[in-house]
Amino acid sequence: MADDFQGSTHMMPFEEDTIAYSKTPDSGPVARLQRRIDEGKVKLKHDRAYGYLLSVLKELKAPKSSQMLVFSKTSFQRERISPQTPRAIYFSDDVYVGFVPGSPMLEISAVDPKLGGVFYTLEQSLVERPRFARTDQCLECHASGKTMGVPGHLVRSFETDESGVTDLKSGVSLVNHRTPFEERWGGWYVTGTHGEQTHRGNLIGAEAFERQNREPNYLGNMAKLDRFLDTSILPEPHSDIVALMVLEHQTHMHNYLARLNQAARITLAQYGHVKYLQSAVDGFLKYLLFTEETELTAAVNGTSEFAKEFAAAGPKDSKGRSLRDLDLRTRMFKYPCSYLIYSEAFNELPGALKETIYKRLFDILNGEDRDFETLQSQTRRAILEILRETKTGLPAYWN
Repeated sequence: MADDFQGSTHMMPFEEDTIAYSKTPDSGPVARLQRRIDEGKVKLKHDRAYGYLLSVLKELKAPKSSQMLVFSKTSFQRERISPQTPRAIYFSDDVYVGFVPGSPMLEISAVDPKLGGVFYTLEQSLVERPRFARTDQCLECHASGKTMGVPGHLVRSFETDESGVTDLKSGVSLVNHRTPFEERWGGWYVTGTHGEQTHRGNLIGAEAFERQNREPNYLGNMAKLDRFLDTSILPEPHSDIVALMVLEHQTHMHNYLARLNQAARITLAQYGHVKYLQSAVDGFLKYLLFTEETELTAAVNGTSEFAKEFAAAGPKDSKGRSLRDLDLRTRMFKYPCSYLIYSEAFNELPGALKETIYKRLFDILNGEDRDFETLQSQTRRAILEILRETKTGLPAYWN
């Protein structure tokens, strides 16, 4: 995403000594779960239909309702993926789980606060103590300019043929909350309503895209996917539009946090300060506060319990407000400040960088920064009040 800040797509030297990605043991949620399994504190349950999937989702706190279905052949399991056997993706605030019906393995990625994305597979065969195997094979796609030059995550939108093979000539979109609605979800199934807004989801093959040009939304606003596949092969029948929107914001925010963490550690080691990261901080705060978010022109509603479960998971202030409160009428969130400000990845940013972010954010929310004048004063005040009551570790001057 070259529009984040100048140099944001340049590769970070994450294999060199300061970061030492491959040599450093991971400490994220999957590593912690593995320790509990090894210590006998957790026993994953094996299911005849889905292997360890449901148990893994429970232990990693990734709700089934977050299920999204991607049929483009863009995984290392691409030969198993098709419109009839899509890859199901589930997520929590710090982990992503991929399941392909009939596959002998699960794909899992976790957000390590210092390393960025860390990738694993889990064999689906029944054993006494299952083991998550860390693999760097995924870095072929998950460490590039598309992930801000760090091991990370990405959501993409492609046109595909009838089998799910991507058509690179049709244009490729990297997707986050700034992406125009009409460019999203090529190669994905989408359930939910979105009014007259069009998107590229549910379109399989050139003929479907041509018909979309003639009849906008002829496969939009869908409640069910039965016309495309037998949904009984999956834990849920949905590919929820709200889950997709949250995922798109979250993946890029995780990449931003990893980029800032690694850049700050390297800069501090070389210079003893983080003054050279000002443009990166500015870009981060614009993304954190959704200043360039694509405006919704119609209400969006999902088909699963995801929106309800997601909103209920966040800390609330004394007025019952939360950064996870969804709007879904003109924008994604009622209070546009990313809920990932509570995340371990944010909390583990180097102190000097975090102080810089906090000071600038405080000034923005108090209306003292003209670069953020598009944030209405009432919205800024609400975000400030919510953070004061719910965010631990704020500098004393915030109160």
